[in-house]
Amino acid sequence: MTTQVIMYSSSLCGYCFRAKRLLDSKGVAYKVISVDGRSDVRQQMMQLTGGYTVPQIIINGSAIGGCDELHMLERQQKLDPLLAAS
Repeated sequence: MTTQVIMYSSSLCGYCFRAKRLLDSKGVAYKVISVDGRSDVRQQMMQLTGGYTVPQIIINGSAIGGCDELHMLERQQKLDPLLAAS
């Protein structure tokens, strides 16, 4: 099984761009789900993650939070093992 990364995102969100840039630097494939103008998708995101701001990132079924949490995992050297887990 490969690592599955899903990111709820908005096209005008600077934090979304930062999170995507970090994942891109890791060579990770991820699925982006846009919440732009989609209250139903935003509701789904809030139910799955408990978060109401974007980005909301899910790695292997676990909601890890947003951009700040993603970068914190990187600083703590916990992101690579999480992305490598299958």
